[in-house]
Amino acid sequence: MKKVAVIGLGNIATRHRRNLKKLFPGIIVYAMSSSGRVLTELVSDCDGYLTNIDAVVQEQVDLVIVASPATYHLRHSQKFLAAGIPTFIEKPVTASFDDAKKLQEIAERYATPVVVGYCLRYLPSAKIIKKLIETQFIGSIYNVNIEIGQYLPDWRPSKSYCESVSASKFLGGGALLELSHELDYAQWMFGELKLVNSVLRTSSELEMDVESLADILVINSVGALINIHLDFLQKKPWRQCHIIGSKGRIVWDLIRNEVIHHTSQGSDIIFSDPDWDKNGMYTDMLLDFIAKISGNENNCVALKSSTNIVGLIDKIKETSQYIGEVQ
Repeated sequence: MKKVAVIGLGNIATRHRRNLKKLFPGIIVYAMSSSGRVLTELVSDCDGYLTNIDAVVQEQVDLVIVASPATYHLRHSQKFLAAGIPTFIEKPVTASFDDAKKLQEIAERYATPVVVGYCLRYLPSAKIIKKLIETQFIGSIYNVNIEIGQYLPDWRPSKSYCESVSASKFLGGGALLELSHELDYAQWMFGELKLVNSVLRTSSELEMDVESLADILVINSVGALINIHLDFLQKKPWRQCHIIGSKGRIVWDLIRNEVIHHTSQGSDIIFSDPDWDKNGMYTDMLLDFIAKISGNENNCVALKSSTNIVGLIDKIKETSQYIGEVQ
């Protein structure tokens, strides 16, 4: 890697620029704002600005990271793919199923390497859970309960949540798109998901034009029921997955990076590393994409699987019950 461009100037773009400098000393990192505006001084870990997509293409960068709001992803990515520039797109791949399908068509036409940044797949405990499921460690899976909750105003203390992408329908916010990591890993671990029912709610506490709570019931091909709860309201961050099978229950705590197995004989800690540096997920993800570009073995998140997730989200939005605002 000699030259890389990062589109967007938000927190995740900042992380990617920093990691690129850490992984590849001497690399030239260009930044571009989502809107294409020119700033008067350089942001951190940046060697220069490029003002628009055409300028990025002309610079002949080795790789581009699209970390702009989801509603801009198709617009920002299509020229890179057409130019044959390997493209890493932050999750969600787009804000709509139509945009995702267009992006997939372009990627297939030009055969340009492209992946989506669902970093939770690189969490050490996630890899363990995946293996336990594949080896039928707890037998037949009956039910899965997935839950994530975190108070949106606490996500980025230096910035008002009202000004964030998460709170904006126009920029692709809302619990479904912003917390779609849970939908991605559910599909990755349990297979294709078929929607059974869903309820979306807003909250008077946050006063946003997007959903702040989502409750989703899906089923996989072997009949396991998967309940998924997403919210922007829990004051203490919570992120767990409970898998109930014929040979016990697995409790996966994503915040603690921990896996516990419960049976009638007792409980065993299969894995626990709560002090693991979460930035490792992001560096591993970038290195995995570079392996893909080089034609080497990799576990990158494919565009097709991410298109399926956006399709599921669109279906949830179209068919969801609305039971009013949470007071």
